[in-house]
Amino acid sequence: MLRSLSVRVMIALAAGLALGALAAAFGGADVKFAIGLIEAVGNLWLNSLRMTVVPLIFAVMVTGIAGVADAAATGRLAVRTLIWIAVLMTLSAVFALGFAQVFYAIWPVAGPGVAALRAGAVAAPEVAKAAPTFTGFVAGLAPGNILKAASEDAILPMVVFAGFFGFAVTRLPDGRREAFTAIFQSLGDVMVTIVRWVLAAAPVGVFALALGVGLRAGVGAAGVIAHYVTAIVLGNVGMTLVAYVVAMLGRVPLGRFARAVAPVQVTAFATQSSLACLPAMIERCRDDLGVPDRVSGLVLPLAVSVFRITGPVANFGVALFVTQVYGVHPSAMQYLGATLVAVATSMASVGLPGQVSFFASIAPICLSLGLPVDLLPILIAVEVIPDIFRTVGNVTADMALAAVLAKGEAGATAAVSPA
Repeated sequence: MLRSLSVRVMIALAAGLALGALAAAFGGADVKFAIGLIEAVGNLWLNSLRMTVVPLIFAVMVTGIAGVADAAATGRLAVRTLIWIAVLMTLSAVFALGFAQVFYAIWPVAGPGVAALRAGAVAAPEVAKAAPTFTGFVAGLAPGNILKAASEDAILPMVVFAGFFGFAVTRLPDGRREAFTAIFQSLGDVMVTIVRWVLAAAPVGVFALALGVGLRAGVGAAGVIAHYVTAIVLGNVGMTLVAYVVAMLGRVPLGRFARAVAPVQVTAFATQSSLACLPAMIERCRDDLGVPDRVSGLVLPLAVSVFRITGPVANFGVALFVTQVYGVHPSAMQYLGATLVAVATSMASVGLPGQVSFFASIAPICLSLGLPVDLLPILIAVEVIPDIFRTVGNVTADMALAAVLAKGEAGATAAVSPA
């Protein structure tokens, strides 16, 4: 069990919080000074993660868009698949906003535990930027200086530029396009390698940061972290239920779909990998849902490549939790921008390792809302729990999408007939 990085990180989190709280209660000035020195190691680890965000997101967006454009050229079914994916990902981001409003109205993030967690952040929270006007928001979508936008963490303009850049690459002749795409693929691979190196030290980094959190916050932060896990898990469960509704749009009876997807969900729960579930998804769609091979053979690999329906609701949900912790109230334009960033980064980060994609997907959303990212290293320590429900929701949506797209295709009568 200790071979699992996630388990080691969770142990480091618990140990850091506990030792920090003990130091606050019983330690003298020398102990607290020593913890401050150790916390500097945590800051170094955090900054090592931060430095990869901009190049990683840019690289994976360019290569992802180029790959999607190539897939779209395979025909009408691929185009329909991509349209459905874009619509469902946007729905997921909107669902996140609505769910957060209801959830935090019923169970507010409040009390001494919130103040404790906020006090334990590595840096003081930034104040959300002044609310932009709609005209200013539209004008700011295109960065006047992409390097300046990247250096100032203006993520949405950078994402827009990466989108245009990626589509422009697809217009190059085949040989040059492949060579150009390979460069950005290599850049993305290099960034992932760096992040993996940094994450290999995650137990040390999280322990160092948690010591500081425990020193300043005591044990009160533990309840707020449990609050966070509950919010993200329930958001993922809600989006999974939406996937069942999507399947019904393909005229698949609910019970039939539930029986077909259940074995795949068990695999997803155990592996936390949509890719590992792909063979089972293809088999269940063919045998239990009657989806033609030519439909499942295109839709499911494409869905695994660019579609994570729980991505926006979970990633946006993390950022919305951070707004609750800091009491920040972003403007409508900031929410709109964050919604676009949530969809774009969720699609761009598909295929990245879970802990890599956590920071690469959520940090841009936080920055677009004017939020600090200093809590993310603490939250990533408990990501193993929400990640189980993320994967279950994703494979459920992948099979639902295949069922919907089988509707109307020749030879798909078995998919739409009653059980």
